[in-house]
Amino acid sequence: MSAHKNPRQFPANTREALANAPLQKTLERIKLGFQLFRMAAMQELPELESLRTALAAAKDRALAHLPHYLEQFEKNVIANGGQVHWARSASEAIAIVSRIAREAGVKRIVKSKSMLTEEIGLNAPLIRDGFEVVETDLGEYIIQLRDEPPSHIIAPAFHLSRADVTQSFRAAHTHLDPKRDIDDRKSLVREARQVLREKFLAADLGITGANALIAETGTVCLVTNEGNADLSMTHPRVHVAIAGIEKILPAMDDLALQLRLLGRSASGQRMTVYTSLRSGPRKAGDADGPEAFHVVLVDNGRSQLMRAETREVLRCIRCAACLNHCPVYASVGGHAYGVTYPGPIGAAFQPAISGIAATHHLPSASSFCGRCESVCPAKIPLTRIMRHWRERGFGKGVAETPNAIALKLFAFAARHPRLFRAAMKLARPFWHLPFGPMAKWRKHRNAPPAPAGSFVARVQQRRKP
Repeated sequence: MSAHKNPRQFPANTREALANAPLQKTLERIKLGFQLFRMAAMQELPELESLRTALAAAKDRALAHLPHYLEQFEKNVIANGGQVHWARSASEAIAIVSRIAREAGVKRIVKSKSMLTEEIGLNAPLIRDGFEVVETDLGEYIIQLRDEPPSHIIAPAFHLSRADVTQSFRAAHTHLDPKRDIDDRKSLVREARQVLREKFLAADLGITGANALIAETGTVCLVTNEGNADLSMTHPRVHVAIAGIEKILPAMDDLALQLRLLGRSASGQRMTVYTSLRSGPRKAGDADGPEAFHVVLVDNGRSQLMRAETREVLRCIRCAACLNHCPVYASVGGHAYGVTYPGPIGAAFQPAISGIAATHHLPSASSFCGRCESVCPAKIPLTRIMRHWRERGFGKGVAETPNAIALKLFAFAARHPRLFRAAMKLARPFWHLPFGPMAKWRKHRNAPPAPAGSFVARVQQRRKP
């Protein structure tokens, strides 16, 4: 079945994921690959809590004065020789990038990893417009070959095994020796490097995301572990950086703070391998760099999140720590959510992008254990924001789950005492039956024995003289 799923079908998607034995085996790597590495990295920071508090404050300061800092960023990009474009929606952002490519006479495009371009669905329209578009992050390249969306924010191909990747490479790289040995990780990486290096050299335009936008200097910051972002923005003659408006930071000092927490939160690294800063096109005397530099600033629902109930979700630095510590994500993986941003951050962020009608299942896909909040480097109150979206869903009548219907029936019965007493009396014998409406609930819970009589009956009995 295709990994392109619908968030409206989240319950069915989860059942499919739980029955997928290879996926369940892959998900077991979360604890070792992310949780333990993060824990070890964070233990090196005795000042961790003060850093988290400072990062949250820096992001809040940027959000509180967002128009000011965005305009300051635009002014400095222009002063550096670049251009800034504003997109209210996904369609506007796509049209801007396509126009830049057409006007520059572009044929071949290379992209570094960008969740925002996944969010707006950039690749397919560009390909329809006649451009060759190649993802250059290894994980993104793999899922592009397979026509799948990412299943994780920082590890797009996390759901795949080495055998899956080998199969995909053999199917796609038909110009290479069919008898070649690529059954180990080093061979797969070597082959990807060989194929992608040719794409970098032939590209006319490079598209990147942005981990941060620095207002005081007009600088775009990118962090990677593969160096593909550097190749995407230095060799092609045109560079387009595309970012959400919430990525703005007031000053370089704020970036330094974010970088101290980003790598440790994401993958347990003290720092990512490459931290790259771009402030404009190539200048006289520069050894490399693009001839033209463009930044596309995208809203796409973010302004709706600026209200007090949800604003703090815009602090997110896309480290994915919340996913890596979420028991729900660890059980079903990213594709089950059917949206760009899975896990707790998606449940808190995605309703503003896709609408609560389509995503009302996601805020309910949480035990509210609070692990996501405890590891978030920006101290986002994820459970509170998810609760807000739950309330919005119920208020709009789009979250008519069996639980919601049962609660409405309970509320109706509770307003009619005789009906309530009769219903409770009838339901009591069914409490411990191995079938029926309570059987599934008790499967993972220790149910207390049903009392012999009702609470009201016991009170009335005590009041008797």
